Amino acid sequence: MFFRDHRATAGLSVAGVKFLPLICSSLLLACCTPYVTRQEAVATAYRYTQVTWMPEARHVRHGPDSQGIMVHTPDLTSGKYGDKHGWWQPGKLAQSLPYQWGGFDTPESFLEKIAAGKKAGDIADEAKRKLGDAGTSKESCGIDCSGFVSRCWNLTRPYSTSELHRICDPLASWDELRPGDILLNDKHVVLFAKWKVPGREMDAFEAGPYPVWRVSACGLRKDRLEPHGYHPWRYRGMVEIAEPGSPAPRRAWHGW
Repeated sequence: MFFRDHRATAGLSVAGVKFLPLICSSLLLACCTPYVTRQEAVATAYRYTQVTWMPEARHVRHGPDSQGIMVHTPDLTSGKYGDKHGWWQPGKLAQSLPYQWGGFDTPESFLEKIAAGKKAGDIADEAKRKLGDAGTSKESCGIDCSGFVSRCWNLTRPYSTSELHRICDPLASWDELRPGDILLNDKHVVLFAKWKVPGREMDAFEAGPYPVWRVSACGLRKDRLEPHGYHPWRYRGMVEIAEPGSPAPRRAWHGW
């Protein structure tokens, strides 16, 4: 599996004083992130899965765009090009947003771009991972795994899988996972919804290839995620909703 993983670069130096810009950058990321409630995060995720649209032949691309960026849309013909997780077909109503490498569309912006004839999605592969942002086609539309989580958290820009930890706190245990938290490794991120079997099986949302390249509601098992390096994290801008009659909602904050 290959997912978006943009490596953040920073000019570190052995001279201690030169670490200051990096520290300030991390502090700015943390203190300037917007608030979101757990209910809002999960509701946004669900809304992505409910978008319906009518694919057309003009939304298909298997080849370079006008800038020479290779694009493979996740339509049913993608199997001819080495990927078996394509799903949409021209002329048949489709539901959910397709995965697009580097994509950051809202449901509304996606539908606007589809109406304008943009290509519907762009699957991830090793070549895309090596290119990073340079592998994102402006002639396609959709959303990738980290862009999806960024939208669910009301972030104003997409945070890559290599950046998300900078605006989150690690959880000491998987048992602490609550709706709107994430499971993150160096290649992919999943939005946690709820436990089906406490500590073992969960409901979640993700933008990725399983079962197909789109935003999906999925059932996942802890014992299958842990071996792949997934760890639980909590967004610092998460707001805990108070019960009726109790004090105002508070922000989930654990410090930097």
